[in-house]
Amino acid sequence: MTALRGYIPAGGEAGAVGVHSLDHFTLQVPDLAAAEDFYSRFGLNVRPDGNTLALRTFGHDQRWGTIVAGERKRLHHISFGCYADDLEPLKRRAEANGVALLDAPPGFESNGFWFRDPAGLLLEIKVAPKTSPDRKSCGIWASSPAGVAGASVRAAAPTVRPRRLAHVLSFTSDLDAAIRFYSNILGLRLSDRSNLVAFMHAIHGSDHHVLAFAQSNAPGMHHCSWDVAGIDEIGLGAMHMADKGYRKGWGLGRHVLGSNYFHYVQDPWGSFAEYSCDIDYVPADKPWPAQHHADEDSFYLWGPEPPADFAVNHEAVA
Repeated sequence: MTALRGYIPAGGEAGAVGVHSLDHFTLQVPDLAAAEDFYSRFGLNVRPDGNTLALRTFGHDQRWGTIVAGERKRLHHISFGCYADDLEPLKRRAEANGVALLDAPPGFESNGFWFRDPAGLLLEIKVAPKTSPDRKSCGIWASSPAGVAGASVRAAAPTVRPRRLAHVLSFTSDLDAAIRFYSNILGLRLSDRSNLVAFMHAIHGSDHHVLAFAQSNAPGMHHCSWDVAGIDEIGLGAMHMADKGYRKGWGLGRHVLGSNYFHYVQDPWGSFAEYSCDIDYVPADKPWPAQHHADEDSFYLWGPEPPADFAVNHEAVA
C-alpha cells in the first residue's frame, strides 16, 4: 500500500470547515409495507410519518433514515449535518466551485442547501446536531465466570437494537471524482481506498468512514450500516433475520479497512443493511494517514466469500 498525496487529514486543520455528520439517508422503494417489515425486524424503530417511514433507533430521537414510495428502488438523497457557523461558508465554497444549487425536492423542508454530486446523487447540507460520535464506539466483550453458562437458550435470546446509523456506502461512476468532490465541497477526508472502494471521514471527529463509495456506472445504495454493541449482537441479529426469512447476506466477518466486524442482510431490493461493531475512529485532533490498498483488502480480513451479487448496483441495472 502507498501513502496518498493531495488529501488533507483531519488533524492540524485549525479553522477547517466541513460537515460534521452523516445526518440521514432517504431511500425510495416500491413497497413501504415490505420496507417496514424489513427494517423493523432488523431492530429499528420504524414509524409511519405521512406517506413515508421514519427510521430511528430505540432511545434516540434522531431520524437516521426516511423511506419514501416510488416506482422502483433508488437512493433518493443523502443529508449531511454541519454547525450553524459553517453553513454559509460551505454554501459559498460550493458556489465558488461551480456547484449548481437546487430547490428542495417536493415534500422536503430544509434549513440548508441542495445540490448534486458528479454522479448525479442528490445531496443536502443543513444545520443539525452532531450525531457522529465524539469517541470510539468500542465493542462489548463479555465472558462468563467458571460455573456459569455464558449463552442463553434461543427462546430467551435478547432482541438486537442498533444504537445508531454508522455510515452509508453508495455507488458512484468515478471514485477519484467522488473523493475530490466530497473533500473539496463537503470537507470530508479520505481514510483509505483501493481501486474498488473509498472511505471518507468527517473532520470534527468521526468513525473511520461516515460515507463510502463503490465503483459502478451509476449512483445507488449499496448498504446502510448500523452500530451494535458487539459480535454477539451481530450474530444474534443475523440469526433473527434469517429466522424471519431474510437469509441472503454476507458474514460474519471482519473488514480490513475500518476494522469493523460485520454481517450484511440483503433487503427486498438487492441492497444491504449491515450490523457493525468496533469500527476504527478518527479523532478531530489526530491525522489518519490515507492509504491506497490492494484490492484484496477491499472486502474482508476474514470471513466467508461474499455472494456473487454483493457488488451489483441494482439501481443501475433496473
